[in-house]
Amino acid sequence: MFMEMNDEEIVQVTELPESFTSLCNKRLPKSSQQPLEYLSQRGIKKEEILMWKMGYCTEGRYSGRIIVPSFNNSGDLNYFIARSYAGHRMKYLNPPVSKNIVFNELYVDWDEPVVIVEGVFDAITVGQNGIPILGSSLREESKLFQALVLNDTPIYLALDEDAKKKQNYLIRLFHRYDADLKIIDTSNVEDVGSMSKEQFNKRLSSACEPDIDDINFYSQLAKI
Repeated sequence: MFMEMNDEEIVQVTELPESFTSLCNKRLPKSSQQPLEYLSQRGIKKEEILMWKMGYCTEGRYSGRIIVPSFNNSGDLNYFIARSYAGHRMKYLNPPVSKNIVFNELYVDWDEPVVIVEGVFDAITVGQNGIPILGSSLREESKLFQALVLNDTPIYLALDEDAKKKQNYLIRLFHRYDADLKIIDTSNVEDVGSMSKEQFNKRLSSACEPDIDDINFYSQLAKI
């Protein structure tokens, strides 16, 4: 793990775990059966494995985990997600680098609408322009927020239903920048990643603009 510097900013670059095995190869070892079964159970298909360049580990710190890498604009690895497929108590194990990145920025088309979700498996359901915020918070000074504002990108927000307070905060924040924002209904599902693509696309097509007056009213009411 190291940091590179150019004239404008410090660029985060990291490395995949030593025992990383790609699931994108034509010939796979027997150890790939369990991670492939896990992904299949989540409805993730071969083309999505290839698109997101997934792999897994069988040894070391990330043993028994699916690895989903992230690449910056230069094509360098800047982060990865390590999700357990072997029943670990901790489902996710983060690498020791900053989360302040645009996950898989290399593949984002800023001229097309972007769907902001919480986790990587939510983004996989969305497709290429699904960007995980790696949690349920997005700070104004974060690289993702700044990129969305600078590119004037249309935004769909699809946070989990239990993150309404944080969603309303983001709605107010984006409203301050006059962003083109719509909200995708995530009620009655665990998260976006638990939906089929058909279910998600149906909800995407019915996304609507938030009522900022209502949100401001209830925000003030909560302070009383």
